[in-house]
Amino acid sequence: MAVTSQDQRAGFPLTHELKSVKLKKRAWVKISQVRTLSTPRLGSKIGRVAPEDLDRLIEGLNEIIA
Repeated sequence: MAVTSQDQRAGFPLTHELKSVKLKKRAWVKISQVRTLSTPRLGSKIGRVAPEDLDRLIEGLNEIIA
């Protein structure tokens, strides 16, 4: 799912703010923008999503595809 630091007008289930990840800027996951990436395109790890946030992302994805 895409991650952005720009304020999002859309709420859940389209976006979810990551509050558990310690980043320099606020971050939102765009749940509706699922992508695949090759592993060579991935950079260094910048954080880890808490289990509660991951559950919420899965819940939002299930709402969108149901």
